[in-house]
Amino acid sequence: MTYLNNILHQVTKPARYTGGEWNSILKDWDKTFIRIALSYPDLYEIGMSNMALPILYELLNSQPDVLAERVYAPWVDMEAVMRTEGIPLFSLESKRPLKDFDIIGFSLGYELTYTNVLNMLNLAQIPVLASERNGSHPVVIAGGSCTLNPEPMADFIDFFVIGDGEEVLLELLDSFRDWKRNGKGAPKKELFYQVATIPGIYVPSLYQVEYQADGSFKSITPTVAQAKPTIQRRIVTKLPPPVTKPVVPYIEVVHDRGAIEIQRGCSRGCRFCQAGTIYRPVRERPQSEVVQAVGELITNCGYNEVSLVSLSTSDYAGIDELVANLSHRYHNLSLSLPSLRIDSFSVRLMEALPSRRKTGLTFAPEAGSERLRRSINKNTPEDELLKTAAAAFDRGWIGLKLYFMLGLPTETIDDIEDIIQLVDKLRSLGRKAKGKRPRLRISLPTFVPKPHTPFQWVAQAEEEQLNSKCELLNRGLHRKGVRPSWPDPKASLLEAVLSRGDRQLGKVIH
Repeated sequence: MTYLNNILHQVTKPARYTGGEWNSILKDWDKTFIRIALSYPDLYEIGMSNMALPILYELLNSQPDVLAERVYAPWVDMEAVMRTEGIPLFSLESKRPLKDFDIIGFSLGYELTYTNVLNMLNLAQIPVLASERNGSHPVVIAGGSCTLNPEPMADFIDFFVIGDGEEVLLELLDSFRDWKRNGKGAPKKELFYQVATIPGIYVPSLYQVEYQADGSFKSITPTVAQAKPTIQRRIVTKLPPPVTKPVVPYIEVVHDRGAIEIQRGCSRGCRFCQAGTIYRPVRERPQSEVVQAVGELITNCGYNEVSLVSLSTSDYAGIDELVANLSHRYHNLSLSLPSLRIDSFSVRLMEALPSRRKTGLTFAPEAGSERLRRSINKNTPEDELLKTAAAAFDRGWIGLKLYFMLGLPTETIDDIEDIIQLVDKLRSLGRKAKGKRPRLRISLPTFVPKPHTPFQWVAQAEEEQLNSKCELLNRGLHRKGVRPSWPDPKASLLEAVLSRGDRQLGKVIH
C-alpha cells in the first residue's frame, strides 16, 4: 500500500495504522479460503487493551484455511485524510480494504461506540444497512457484552454471536465454508438460514417485530423455521488456553502490560452489574496453567508487568498461593490484581506482590451508606472498609482510588452525604497513619440500568438530579488530597437508552 507512506506524515501517532507489530500474524491471502477482519470500533490504543480480540485473533489464525486481521477506528485526522484521498478502511496486517474480506466481525463492549461501527462501514465503502448489502459484500457480524441486547444494532449487523464466542465461532466457520464452496452463488439468505440453527447465533432479518400503537414493543416472532423463538447464550464450560503470544504494540496503549484471564464469571451477584450476570457461571483456570502462561508471556512479549484478569480476583481459589508462586518464580515481575474485594485479605495479598510499588489501591464500595450497599447486594460494612483502608495506610500505601455510583435505585441525598463523610473518615485515617494527607481519587460514574440485571427495568436518574448531586459532591469533597471525577451525565443517559432500546433506535444511530 504505497499511498499509506504518502499520508502518514499528516496524522498523529501514525503507528496506529502501520501494523507489523511483534507477534502479529500475516498469512498468505491467496492461499487462505476464509478471510476475517476483526474490528474494534474505537482507537487503536483502546482496542489493543481489549481481552477478547487477542483470543479470537489467535483462535481464528490457528485454523489452516482462515486468516484473521485487525482493524481499529481511525482518529479524526486519519479519517479526514482517507476520505479526501478516497482510501477505504483497511486492515493492519495486509493493508487490504475491508470490503475485500469475507467476514467483518465487530466487538461491541460499549454502547456509545455504535456510531463508530457505522462510520467504519461507511469508511470501508460498505453499505451501512444490512438490507442494502448483497452477496458481493462481506458478512457483518458482532459479538461482545452489548449483544445481550442486540436490537438497537439489528438494522446494521447480519447476525450476532450471543455469549462466549470461542466455540460458536468455529461452528459458524463450518457453515460459512459450506456456503462459500458453492462459489457464493447461493443467496446470502441460505447462509443466514444455516447459521440461525447454531445455538447462540441471532439473525435479526429472520424475525418480525411488532409494536403497539404508541410505539412500544409488542412482540418478536421468527419468520422461518430455522430461527429459534429464543436464543440461548453460549457458555464455554472450560476456559480455552490463555493467549501467551499477543500482539505487542509499538506505541503506548491504555493497558500496556501482559494479561492472563484467570477466571471468567463472578459469584458476587451485585444487582447493578451486567458482567456478573452474563458471564456466569464462574470458571477458573488451573493455577499450574496460569503460572506456565505467565512465563510464556514474559518470554514471548518481554513484559515485566502482568495483570491477572478476573471480575473478582480475590475470589479465585488459592489466589494467595498463586501470587506467592509467581513471586518466587519471576523475581522481576510486577503483578497487577484488578477487582479486589474490600477486606484485609486483599491488603495482605497486595503486600505479597512482587516488585510492588505502593502508589495506590483500588476499591469499589459503590455506595456511601450501608443501607444502599445492601440494596445493591454489595454487602460491605463501613467498619470493614475503614479497617481495610487503615491496614493499607499502615503498610505504606499512599493513595486509594474509590468507586461510587451516582443515581442508584432508592438513592437519597443522605446517601450522597454519606459518601462525603466516608471520604473524610478515610482521609483522617491516612493522616493518622502517615502523618500527612493521603491521596484519594474518587470516581463517581452514573448508574446505568443494564439488560439482564435485576435493575434492568429501573428508571434512570434524571439529568437535573444527577447534576445537583454532582454539585453537592463537588462542594463536599473540596479537600486537599481528594480528587473527585465523574462523567458527563448526558453520556450516561444516552448509554442507558442504547443499552435497553429496541430496533427503532436504528434510525437514531443512523
